[in-house]
Amino acid sequence: MKKQKKLYAIFICIGTISSFFSCKNVNNTFGNNNGIEFDSLAVTKKSHLNNDTTQPFCEISIDFVYPKTAAKLDVKQLQQLFIENMFGHSYIHFSPQEAVDRYVANFIKNYLNDAKTFNKNVSDMKLIENLISPDSDTRGNTFSDTLSYAFYSYSETLTDTICYNKNHILSFQVRQTGNKGGGTPLESYKNCAINLKTGKILTENDIFKSGYEKQLRLLLIASLIDQNGVRTIDDLEDLGYFDVEEIVPNRNFLVDDAGITYIFNRGEYTAYPLNAQVVFLSYDALRPLLKENTVVSKLAAR
Repeated sequence: MKKQKKLYAIFICIGTISSFFSCKNVNNTFGNNNGIEFDSLAVTKKSHLNNDTTQPFCEISIDFVYPKTAAKLDVKQLQQLFIENMFGHSYIHFSPQEAVDRYVANFIKNYLNDAKTFNKNVSDMKLIENLISPDSDTRGNTFSDTLSYAFYSYSETLTDTICYNKNHILSFQVRQTGNKGGGTPLESYKNCAINLKTGKILTENDIFKSGYEKQLRLLLIASLIDQNGVRTIDDLEDLGYFDVEEIVPNRNFLVDDAGITYIFNRGEYTAYPLNAQVVFLSYDALRPLLKENTVVSKLAAR
């Protein structure tokens, strides 16, 4: 009975989880006192097998916002951070345009390689079906035909958004969604906060005092309990969470002038049907943990 209750609660929670943290849309200098201007590249490409529009296809859509100029910073270094977190480390030595073009080309190439393997499997299935019922009226509309189309098609959408651009901090978020072969849809969020004084991605060790882990874990748990309107960790588990007592900071956070926002993607401490979990920690709560004289502690003191 308890198991049924948990399953029921999971599906209720899917509809009632608080809405995902949303970064504002960027303009050329969004929220800017850091002397950075941005540009963007957008591309959508669809490729059918054998250039036949009746065949399965892959489709990729990219909207890439990146630093174009930086008054007091090495813009190429900034671009590399954006490119690495958007497309992966292997793309960092390319220009933004080259990175987009190569990522799209590799997506299509990988799709075609996967399609070759799957095509052979479907052909084998059709051969077996024909051997089993060579005179059937359902030939040409078999299970393998349906399976072929559904599992041949891939899609991906990749976007990034500037979330904060003030006070020597630049926070941005990369969102990736997609579907490969009719399986469970992919949705993930990668968040980065750059210390513009050093040109490097901020980590917890840059922000918090030594030994911060236990207290930060307790703050994360308390915030999850509060935002879900429950009282205990057991109540969270009834909603589809697991291993909450062992939750650890995951470097997947945004910094702004209100606090630090952690994001835990699907499957991190939750059943996969649940959306990504957003945990906001205000500077009032974090202040005892903050290192002194950092870009974040100075922001918290404003």
